[in-house]
Amino acid sequence: MKTNNLNLSFGKADPKSLQPNSWNTNVVGPQNEEKLAASIERLGMFKPIIVRERLDGSLEILGGEHRAQYAASKGIKEVPILNVGRVDDNKAKEISLVDNGRYGTDDTLQLAELLDSLGSHDEIASFMPYSDEELHAIFDSSIIDLSELDIDEGDDLPAPEPTERPVQTHQVMRFKVPVEDAHKVSDLIDKIQQEQGFNSSDSLTNAGDALVWLCHNQKED
Repeated sequence: MKTNNLNLSFGKADPKSLQPNSWNTNVVGPQNEEKLAASIERLGMFKPIIVRERLDGSLEILGGEHRAQYAASKGIKEVPILNVGRVDDNKAKEISLVDNGRYGTDDTLQLAELLDSLGSHDEIASFMPYSDEELHAIFDSSIIDLSELDIDEGDDLPAPEPTERPVQTHQVMRFKVPVEDAHKVSDLIDKIQQEQGFNSSDSLTNAGDALVWLCHNQKED
């Protein structure tokens, strides 16, 4: 694997002096702008803005543009920065994408327990980077771990117990697949989402709609 060492240096800079890049794909809507502002008010600027140094000495943002803009709007004179040095455009774009991306997914049950330990759900929703739909799915949906079920195909499922809770329309399900097949499953669900236009809900529901579509349209032997 080819590796390149970056000339990293930590420091501080006036957020107004930091220049946004021209390829940032991370769009933050009004609701998430409020969450971002609330998170900074609550936790401060603990995460440095990632920048690169241009030939003219100016600093261009590779990660943290919206945080830098918020700090500038609030008159904050200095923000922490991580300068990766004079990297070329391709390397700068790679850094931006990795900074905005995320490897892995949450264990939903553990995530629900972790969030629940932090306080009220309304308070968490005010600054955490989750949509209302995602938080509702995390906290209120039944979580089924298929690996722990021992049900034969001919078994009758027990009738659900009466409940006074609102009618549940969705439930979060967890799966384990072989590592070598994980990307195939992910790619297939992404393909179905795009082809069938499953993009009107949150990411969990969109993926679930694609999986349900696949179940209904699979070819029987």
